[in-house]
Amino acid sequence: MGKHDAGVSKSAMAIAGLILGIIALITSWMPFLNNMSFFIALVGVVLAIVGVVSTVKGTHSGKALAIVAIIINIVAMAAVLAAQSATETALNKAINGPSVSNVSESTTTDDSGSTSDASTAADSDQQAATTDLAVGTSVSLDNGLSVSVDSVNNSVTNVTNYDGSSVVGVQVTYTNNGSDSANYNMFDWKGEDSNGAQEDPVASSNEDTLQSGSLAAGGSKSGMLYFKDGTVKVLYFGTIVSNDAAASWDIA
Repeated sequence: MGKHDAGVSKSAMAIAGLILGIIALITSWMPFLNNMSFFIALVGVVLAIVGVVSTVKGTHSGKALAIVAIIINIVAMAAVLAAQSATETALNKAINGPSVSNVSESTTTDDSGSTSDASTAADSDQQAATTDLAVGTSVSLDNGLSVSVDSVNNSVTNVTNYDGSSVVGVQVTYTNNGSDSANYNMFDWKGEDSNGAQEDPVASSNEDTLQSGSLAAGGSKSGMLYFKDGTVKVLYFGTIVSNDAAASWDIA
């Protein structure tokens, strides 16, 4: 047996498969580059399988090497998929911002005259729970920040649109219940008309207009936003680059 092995060369396919597997495994954690790592590992598996076949036929030695190469390449492919999933989750989080964790409805009064706040945790039906909210409803985010639309003024006289047309005033409030600072920005918000068209707030130099800044833990910030006349809904976005609103309020 030893003489037979000594006269038979190691399987080049097994060696190549092992090398490709090691390369794929090393690069599997690198975002974007690991797209190529998956295909490198796929080629490595094929080469390693060919190597196993050649050792079974006795034309080459190195069966154990080929099997190890198969295992390493499979592990590399699994690592690539796991890394890409984690990267996608992180990117979505960065783009869309924190998700809604709780909705606190506006204060209601019962028959006995006492008041209470209705609070609903967001679930799998989150979209239904965070859209078309009533004015006064507060939305809590998983980073500890809460936002609310407090009031609506349809008779604004001291602010107009760029073309002189009337605007709708909306007061919003940010409250930071988290342990870290949080940002607020007027461009976190958009107004939507009855046709579904969404626009940024109207520029205003009024002192009460919400600007942008940072809110310390435990802090609160209220400000006015102005939208064109005909706005029926106000939408809050977790970041200014997000395409999907975290919550919306009916103001018509």
